[in-house]
Amino acid sequence: MRNTEGSTSLVIRLGGEELVIGRRYEAASIANDVLIALWFIAGSVMFFNERWTTAGTWCFLVGSIELLVRPAIRLTRHLHLQRVHSRAPEPHAPVASSDGSQDF
Repeated sequence: MRNTEGSTSLVIRLGGEELVIGRRYEAASIANDVLIALWFIAGSVMFFNERWTTAGTWCFLVGSIELLVRPAIRLTRHLHLQRVHSRAPEPHAPVASSDGSQDF
């Protein structure tokens, strides 16, 4: 593939199933990150009032536990893609690596 300046672009061919898997885990990761932010925002707001300090502490704890979900999502994605690749990779198509460099 060439662009208007005449330089070549990198083309990576991925199977449709791998793209679907990647998108699902990316969506799960985004949802997890939003939940983490909401837990910590709620906890921070609750700390402004002494009566809500205990509830705020629980929000911080839940948000911290939720931080463990992020590497669990990445590991699950890696294992899922590994299972897909081990089934029947096409001999003529390069297999994309899932090195975990993406944050989902």
